[in-house]
Amino acid sequence: MLQVDSLTKSYPPDVAILKDISFALAADETLAIVGPSGCGKTTLLYLLCGLLRPDSGRVTLNGAAVGAGVQDIAIILQDYGLLPWRTALENTALGLKIRGLGAAARREQAQRLLRELGLGGREHHYPSQLSGGEQQRVAIARALALEPKLLLMDEPFSSLDALTREKLQNLVLGTWKQRRIPYLLITHGIEEAVFLGRRILVLGGQPAAVLATFDNPGFGCADYRERQAFFELAQALRAAMNACW
Repeated sequence: MLQVDSLTKSYPPDVAILKDISFALAADETLAIVGPSGCGKTTLLYLLCGLLRPDSGRVTLNGAAVGAGVQDIAIILQDYGLLPWRTALENTALGLKIRGLGAAARREQAQRLLRELGLGGREHHYPSQLSGGEQQRVAIARALALEPKLLLMDEPFSSLDALTREKLQNLVLGTWKQRRIPYLLITHGIEEAVFLGRRILVLGGQPAAVLATFDNPGFGCADYRERQAFFELAQALRAAMNACW
């Protein structure tokens, strides 16, 4: 599926950000990446989708090198990335329009996804008329409309209140169970990483490298947040994070 080999990236004038990052994400798998602010997590995500080029190393998806404009990868951003002058329906269908799908077909697909995500009846509302959680649901619908082979998420819930964040975490997990689209999640949230990542990587250092990897056997359980194993893994992950500072 996704293979990352020895990625290294610096910014001018010779500021090293990432060094020798390697990992793999199998089909039907999920991966959460955590690390201190400024350690290069978002830079890594941009390298994975081809928006940035590494200084060295390689990213492949199903054996093919990832480059700019790859259509098999969808991204969900922290700030939602919605066009304020387009309705929820139009934002959801935007990628389908760019791909050349006919108006009736893209409208039907967008409406179906919005209904599935609990936004039935909100299709003709503009982003300013939607709550933060609703806007993020539109962003999720827009990504799913593309039927990607890989979903990348960059701190998608960090600006939301705790209850809305938890509901959308449940939504992402439920969507993964239904569609089995592998995803990679960048997050600051320890508990979020434990709930949504089958595996968890810890980035840290200057330049950042993979400092620890955690398997998460309890991933996918609806009541995982109430289980002792959840708290134990969160505690171990917190200790690994503290060691990054």
